[in-house]
Amino acid sequence: MTAPKRQPEHHDHDHEHGHAHGHAHDHGLTGGRKGLLMALAITLFMMIAEIVGGLLSNSLALLSDAGHMFTDTLALALSFFAMKFAGMPATEKKTFGFYRLEILAALLNGVTLVIISLYIMYEAYQRILDPQPVAGTLMLIVAVIGLLVNIIGALFLMKHRETNLNIRGAFLHIIGDAVSSVGVIIGGIVILYTGWYLIDPILSILIALGIIAGAISLVSESVSILLESAPSHINIAAVAEEIARVDGVREAYHVHVWTITSGVYALSAHVIIDDRPVSGSRELLDAIRKRLIDRFKIMHSTIQLECERCDENGSCSLPADIKNHR
Repeated sequence: MTAPKRQPEHHDHDHEHGHAHGHAHDHGLTGGRKGLLMALAITLFMMIAEIVGGLLSNSLALLSDAGHMFTDTLALALSFFAMKFAGMPATEKKTFGFYRLEILAALLNGVTLVIISLYIMYEAYQRILDPQPVAGTLMLIVAVIGLLVNIIGALFLMKHRETNLNIRGAFLHIIGDAVSSVGVIIGGIVILYTGWYLIDPILSILIALGIIAGAISLVSESVSILLESAPSHINIAAVAEEIARVDGVREAYHVHVWTITSGVYALSAHVIIDDRPVSGSRELLDAIRKRLIDRFKIMHSTIQLECERCDENGSCSLPADIKNHR
C-alpha cells in the first residue's frame, strides 16, 4: 500500500517581516506627507500670484504657468490625501492595505499634466496667429518670484522623490513649474529689450512639451505597476537563478514579481527542493527569503515548496474533475 502523496507546502513570510518593513515605509510616508503639505501651501500661494500677474501683464506664458500651478495644487492635494490613506492598516478585504492609492494618484497626476499641456499648446497657437502685447516688467517680476518659490517647494520633496512614485509625480510638477518660470523670465527679458511678443506663446509651447515628456514617463510607470508588471530593475530569470543557488533547492519556476507600491515588491514562486522533513523547510525558506531581500529588496515572498515539478498550468496533483473545470 502506497503512502498518500504529501501536499505541497505553502509558506508566506509577509507577516514575519511586515512590521519592520511597514515601520520603515510609514516613516517615509510621514516625511513625504510633510514635504507635500509644505509644497502644497507654497504652490497655492504662487498660483494666486501668477493668476493676478498674468491677467495684469496679459502674458499667456504666465497664465499658462498659473494654470499649471492650479493642476499642481490639485495634484499635490490629491497626493497628500492618497498618502494619508496609504498609511492606513490592511483590512480583511484590502489585504495589502491602501498602498495602491499612491499609484492611482500618480497616474491621475500624469494624465492631468498631459491634458493641461495640450490646452496650453492650443492657446499658444491662437496667440501665434494673433500676437498680443505683454507687460514684460510685471511678467519678469512674477516669474522670478515663481522660480524661487518652486525651488523651495522642490527642496521639501527632493529627499523622497526616488523612493515614492507619488512624491516623484508631485516633484515633477514642481520641477515643471520651475522650468516654466525660467522660460517666462527669459520671455520677460526678451519682451523688455526687443518688444517681440511672439516669444510669449513660443515659450508656452516649449514649456508644455517639457511637461508632457515628464508626464508620459510617470503615466507609463504607473500603468506598469497597475498591470502587475515585473519591476524594470528586476530580472525574473535572475531571481529564479538566485533561488536555485540556495543549498537544498533544485529549481525555481512560475516566479512572479510585482510592485505593490513604490519600493514595495512582492514575489510568489514554486520551488523544487530535495526531499526533507517538514521541520527542515523553515531553515531553507529563511535562506531563500534572505537572498531575495539582499539581492532584490523583495520583502514580501510567498513560496510553494515541492519535491517534483507541477504541470505547465501550475496545478499540482489536482483531481481530474477539478482540472476539467479550470
